[in-house]
Amino acid sequence: MNNKSRPFPATAANRLAAVILLGTSVSFRTTDAGLQRLYDAAETQAAANIVQFTPKMKALVEGGGYPNVWLETQPMGGEMYAKRNLEVALNNQRLFMFAQRPDGRLPGMIISGDAARKSGRDKQPPEGMTWRPEHDILADYEMFQGYCFPEPAWRMYFWIGKDRDYLQRLYAALEAHDAYLWRTRDSNGDGILETWCVWDTGEDASTRLITRGAPNRWPFDRPPGAEGLPEPNNPDHFAYYWGDQYRHKMPAPSREEILVPFASMDVMAYSYAGRAALAKIARELGNGREAFWRDCAEEVRRRLIEKLWDPENHACHDRDRHGRRLPELVHNNLRCMWYGIFTQEMADAFIRDHLLNPKEFWTPVPLVSIAAGEPLYRNAPVNDWSGQPQGLTYQRAIGSLENYGHYAEVTLIGRKLLEVLIRNGCVFPQQLDATTGAPSGPKADGYGPMALAALEYISRMHGVHLDVEHGRVWWSGLAEGGGDFTYTQRWGERVYTLTCEKGRLRGEVGGREAFTCGAGVRVVTDLEGKALELVGIAPETQCATLHSAGSKWELDVAPNQVHRLAGAKAAPPRAAPFDFPRR
Repeated sequence: MNNKSRPFPATAANRLAAVILLGTSVSFRTTDAGLQRLYDAAETQAAANIVQFTPKMKALVEGGGYPNVWLETQPMGGEMYAKRNLEVALNNQRLFMFAQRPDGRLPGMIISGDAARKSGRDKQPPEGMTWRPEHDILADYEMFQGYCFPEPAWRMYFWIGKDRDYLQRLYAALEAHDAYLWRTRDSNGDGILETWCVWDTGEDASTRLITRGAPNRWPFDRPPGAEGLPEPNNPDHFAYYWGDQYRHKMPAPSREEILVPFASMDVMAYSYAGRAALAKIARELGNGREAFWRDCAEEVRRRLIEKLWDPENHACHDRDRHGRRLPELVHNNLRCMWYGIFTQEMADAFIRDHLLNPKEFWTPVPLVSIAAGEPLYRNAPVNDWSGQPQGLTYQRAIGSLENYGHYAEVTLIGRKLLEVLIRNGCVFPQQLDATTGAPSGPKADGYGPMALAALEYISRMHGVHLDVEHGRVWWSGLAEGGGDFTYTQRWGERVYTLTCEKGRLRGEVGGREAFTCGAGVRVVTDLEGKALELVGIAPETQCATLHSAGSKWELDVAPNQVHRLAGAKAAPPRAAPFDFPRR
């Protein structure tokens, strides 16, 4: 299969240009002064992270001291930014397709041509990097760095007006990368994909990895310990490939102390997400491969459950190269939910038993990386995935919970995060202290994932969110503290405005009233404003009266309940279970 990037045909390019010209935009005004300051600061910071990445392409970089685009952050962040800038959002997907290797591997990171030239790496790329002059980028294949790409890239197909040329290229890219994963990352043939280095999962300095001898980076297609590859007993190799241990003045691990490859919940989830997206793309393209990819995704899920899920502890645990279970509880379970690999029952159990447990992940400032109380937990104020809640985790938690209908838990997290960010003076650090919420990480401000997370929680609690894949609009109005607000989302010629005034919501499509409803719930409509569902996004039951298109519904809406609106009466609700965090 030829995965070399080619320019879009003139007709496709013209279609894309027309869609991008129509554009998107968001505005938000509220009487809540603190929330307004936070929103304005987040908008300003997100916009400041847009750079001229190549002579032809602007991109949204990670920010906060990170000037590049990473596979774990920027396709996801770019698609979130599609609400505000379609061109940048699309570029954040296309850059990775442009940089795909002929063997199918996608880069974990991409460096701009200007940055590469300043460092001289365009002339002499280090091991694992490739200079791509046709796109003026330096592609880094030293690590997977997460894989938050398939779903955001799939949703961009809808944002840009269903461009089939883009979709066919995405299909080829996902198919080739999945083949690479299974060709290389099941080194012992047990059917479970593997983590080989710290940056494969983007968990910089994580004690669960560095204390088990994992290298930071690993640009090779054979695992650590293979004949002829770097060894930590070589001082140069130790300083470069085992950089975290070197910087922490840890002794070089012996060969016996290198416990990677890990049988990995993360890398299994990467494959599941890619295959699930391939099934949806196959259906859209009508190529006859939908059932094949759906079955392939389910096989990955089955293997994860069989080998890594603990049904008594209600969590996944990686296994080291000897097959021994890694005992600590890690937030990577929440990541698995972002990728969709958990079943509904698995997600419900993990949320109930662990995510909302104040002795584990629901710390005063929640979503720590390793459960509090675990021996490997540390509340370190530097770039460290051993404890402190990360902006990226807040960003991913939204999709993780929404994938399984846990809408009220999104509100619980949003309430805590927005309050902390306002208290901190509306700055956006990479991390937060798990006890105090103080800004932490390499820089005190500027981190894109934290800014985007703030904007997304606001849209889920006090605004409009476009579910473009399903052609729906989410109108959410908690109106906490009695604050009034107006939130407007424009998508091309469509304009959606939600107003909350004195506890009453009014939704308008193109200036035409679509509904009115009491605050405290989410109204879901189609793109034309037809009311479809009423959703419980508050952690408390709400009494809601909804008026739309001459119909009236009076309902008690419990947390996570979804009432389907059919005719004059609502159908019996469906709901994911809801449990307040334990006291």
